[in-house]
Amino acid sequence: MSRIRAEYMDPAGVRHGGLPTAHWGGADPTVYATRRQLAKDRLQPNRQPIAAQILWWGITGYGGYGTRVAYLYRRDLAAPKRPATPAQLAALEKANRARRTCSTCEQVKPYVIPRSLGECIDCHDAPWIEQEAA
Repeated sequence: MSRIRAEYMDPAGVRHGGLPTAHWGGADPTVYATRRQLAKDRLQPNRQPIAAQILWWGITGYGGYGTRVAYLYRRDLAAPKRPATPAQLAALEKANRARRTCSTCEQVKPYVIPRSLGECIDCHDAPWIEQEAA
């Protein structure tokens, strides 16, 4: 288990810009949640300000080590996410179908066509299969 840094424990928010600050695992999950945790529960922050933050020492996005931060929102102020409209769902279905359609054979595959190949696996492997058969 990682060390808990004393500098990250600031419930009053005196040292960290006025935001109540907790260490990793130190915030009450029934009161606070990150955006991803809210989304998992089909909620959105609903334009509320950041209520608290979690600070921890770890690998940063640039490959080095440093202080990481996760902003927390209050669960009681979160609102349900708006459902997608039928037009949005139709547009998503059309886009996903286009991602699964091979540009060479025009077949709709059950998987997303790799962008690195630009065509389905069968069309990409066809020249090598023909060479081996000959």
